[in-house]
Amino acid sequence: MQSYFKWSDWIIGFLCLLRFCDSLNNGLALTPPMGWMSWQRYRCNVDCYNYPNDCLSEMLIKRIADLMVSEGYKDAGYEYLIIDDCWLNKTRGRNGELLEDAERFPSGMKNLSNYVRPTNKS
Repeated sequence: MQSYFKWSDWIIGFLCLLRFCDSLNNGLALTPPMGWMSWQRYRCNVDCYNYPNDCLSEMLIKRIADLMVSEGYKDAGYEYLIIDDCWLNKTRGRNGELLEDAERFPSGMKNLSNYVRPTNKS
């Protein structure tokens, strides 16, 4: 017996069924998570000597946090500022804890997060 449906017919049929899918009407996740991630722009640039304005550092993160507010991103719904990678020191602390690179983040991550959060910059 020969099938009268092509693969494209099945795909179109499936897509038509998606039209009837619904999400919970609970007010959550009305927009996708919105924010800024360091990896998308700066990758793992840690050369602050040759690229002081473009290396992953405390100065850069503070500048981005300020721009998220002053350029209207926060008002548009952006709420996350993610330092993705390359913020770590090359060695761990005495108890095995992760440590930030003290040269690029001289005030520490706690102080950096205190700068970003209380002012609702992110």
